[in-house]
Amino acid sequence: MAQPQGDQDYSRLAPMEGKRILIVGGCGGIGRPLVSACTAMGLDVAVFALPRSLQAHPPGDKVAAFPVNVTDEVAVNAVAGALRNHWDGLDVLIFLVGFISVPPRSIEEMACNEWDAVAAGNLRSAFLVSQAMLPMLRKRADSSIVMVGSSLAYNPIRGESAYAAAKAGLVALTKSLAIENAPHIRANLVAPSAIDTPFLAGGGGERGSEAAKAGGDGWFRAMSAAYVPTIPLGRIARPEDIIGPILFLAGPSASFITGQVIHVNGGRVTP
Repeated sequence: MAQPQGDQDYSRLAPMEGKRILIVGGCGGIGRPLVSACTAMGLDVAVFALPRSLQAHPPGDKVAAFPVNVTDEVAVNAVAGALRNHWDGLDVLIFLVGFISVPPRSIEEMACNEWDAVAAGNLRSAFLVSQAMLPMLRKRADSSIVMVGSSLAYNPIRGESAYAAAKAGLVALTKSLAIENAPHIRANLVAPSAIDTPFLAGGGGERGSEAAKAGGDGWFRAMSAAYVPTIPLGRIARPEDIIGPILFLAGPSASFITGQVIHVNGGRVTP
């Protein structure tokens, strides 16, 4: 079996070769290396992403790519139908979508439409995709859902109240999915700290890339000198730090784990 690129070997704990995996947000800073790792291990991969993200970061010929805005209920139901025409069932749903407010804004300063946009992008989208994919997940044995949240759900920072609240909601949604769909479908969440990707500029995929070009990540770079010393392991997370826990939760070695949160933050948050 082919191994993933780079130094990381994810295959020992990951889903078995031939499993079908949908990666929602597969064109972002975590999504792209995750897609590469999955295809290198012989997994069948589909990606949901915004059309502009797919255009900016095509996932390759081995990946079934579906353009969609996952905050749009009609669009999500339509793309779910397209995926059902492609596959008769789904083994793993991995949800990576989300974005933060840039620049950070206090609760007092935040406009209601910004709050709604952040809540929709981080939480409504997860609900819509999960709801649409549950019938396909039920058609496969031992299927699983892995959400990617944030340590800010447990330890907010100033100016990101909407994001922190939405990610806290994602924790509750994940636990609800686990309770309602056991024993057939497992659902767990990975909660990372800050990751060195364009997300720090305002989101994954094209949103983050465009914001980064405009210097949108300057707010985080300005605070990094104070932030990094609060991490016992002494650095910002890298995408590969998150991929391993995602694939572990998705795979057979986690078959008795559901409704749980794995914190990947270098020891900064220990709930």
